[in-house]
Amino acid sequence: MQASQQQRSSGMSNGLYYQPIREVEAYCLPQFRTFDNQLRYNDSSQGTNFSAQNFYERYCTLESSPVNGDAVYNSPSTVSFTPNGSPVSQQDSQSHPADQHHSPDNTYGSSVSGSCITDEGNDFKHKLKELETVMLGPDSNVLDSYDSTFQNVTNNSSPEMDSWRQIMEAISSRDLKQILIFCAQAVSDNDLLVAQSLMDELRRMVSVTGEPIQRLGAYMLEGLVARLASSGSNICKALRCKEPASAELLSYMHILFEVCPYFKFGYMSANGAIAEAMKDENRVHIIDFQIAQGSQWDTLIKAFAARPGGPPHIRITGIDDSMSAYARGGGLNIVKKRLSKLAEKNKVPFEFHAAAMSGCDVRLENLGVRPGEPLAVNFAFMLHHMADESVSTQNHRDRLLRLIKSLSPKVVTLVEQESNTNTAAFYPRFCETLNYYTAMFESIDVTLPRDHKDRINVEQHCLAREVVNIIACEGPERVERHELLGKWRLRFKMAGFTPYPLSPVVNGTIKSLLENYCDKYRLEERDGALYLGWRNRSLVASCAWK
Repeated sequence: MQASQQQRSSGMSNGLYYQPIREVEAYCLPQFRTFDNQLRYNDSSQGTNFSAQNFYERYCTLESSPVNGDAVYNSPSTVSFTPNGSPVSQQDSQSHPADQHHSPDNTYGSSVSGSCITDEGNDFKHKLKELETVMLGPDSNVLDSYDSTFQNVTNNSSPEMDSWRQIMEAISSRDLKQILIFCAQAVSDNDLLVAQSLMDELRRMVSVTGEPIQRLGAYMLEGLVARLASSGSNICKALRCKEPASAELLSYMHILFEVCPYFKFGYMSANGAIAEAMKDENRVHIIDFQIAQGSQWDTLIKAFAARPGGPPHIRITGIDDSMSAYARGGGLNIVKKRLSKLAEKNKVPFEFHAAAMSGCDVRLENLGVRPGEPLAVNFAFMLHHMADESVSTQNHRDRLLRLIKSLSPKVVTLVEQESNTNTAAFYPRFCETLNYYTAMFESIDVTLPRDHKDRINVEQHCLAREVVNIIACEGPERVERHELLGKWRLRFKMAGFTPYPLSPVVNGTIKSLLENYCDKYRLEERDGALYLGWRNRSLVASCAWK
């Protein structure tokens, strides 16, 4: 694919029909133009107007409205553009396929669209010929016969032919991961015809009830479609995923917390660092920049209650976010009541200070800092949501670190996903997301059965939105902006922090925790930080600073 891109600016080469999309638009597609944040084209000769929103609806792989009775599979109408620019449509259809994964009992609260259908009656030769026409031109005659496809293309050497052959090999072997990558490359290069053809193939291969790569592929495809169909905030608004009721969302978040050790690992390592730093203090002030349900502090309150010499006076400042407030079904007063009740039960003096605002709006006066009170600050799965210098001149990511450093905290804990999606361009960001979430979905697969309704809801409502946001959005609308721990280290050091060593006792406790999970999880201590991964892929990193 890389070699192919270097030659595309030359137009026709070696008798092959392949031109950059900007040159071929007049021949293959009517002119695209943008207005009202919508991608459209006008065909003056036909008098038609194609809306990218309609394109999204045709290719959208997911619907999240509740289903009663049998699961309904909607096969969206699709549009194929012939080389003369005329669209060929297939009408919407509905079916109820008999499948062991799609039984009448399969009422997951999420209907699955045509992306989950595999039409065994499709003429594979026709699909190959269609894609050959898209990539090599209407006069190409590589597919003299289906049986001799790869023999024929082997005797033809050019970057375009090599790319075509690689795509055909991936399709014939049903290599879903590689087809996703080829489709992302086409989207990145604005090769709309190739992207559309590959989306047709992907729709028939992905399934929210299939293998991990099939399930993730459904959401990756959703992101690709949304990226082509919209821009800015319209992308996420166009998604059909309906927000579940707050109690349901909270339930899904709790299930994810229980079935995957990533969050427990992060909270446990952060709590261990705080407990170690505050072991001799009579008063403790903890600022939590994403309090959520406040469940991280249950174990710490109990640990302080059992401390020799008695517990300290604990004061927690909880900073809120809109998603957590929605899941709770109310404001921070809910967290305050629950933690206060827990502290009272364990005879721990306790105060709670609420700061109902986004982290990017936090200022010194919101933190309730008192002179001489030992301070701990917790950044658990939060800082990657703050815009940095690549998004905004305000650079809230570094601003918050400088603000906290000015308060001279005894310890600052950082827990983040070990992924590089912040400033990466679209195509490498897509590949990074694919690799990262493949490991995540594989780890879920060993815990929850594939036909388990909670698994589908957990993945769709807790993970899919992250995936779509990373792939589809740009600028301020892309809020999932992860960085590797090496980059976080640079930010903390530039703010004036120095590393705070994690306690060996905590490390041993986390190792004991992992014994309750699959043996494919990996815990590694490296350069003063802890990494939790699946197989050979690190997924979460934890460290502390002062």
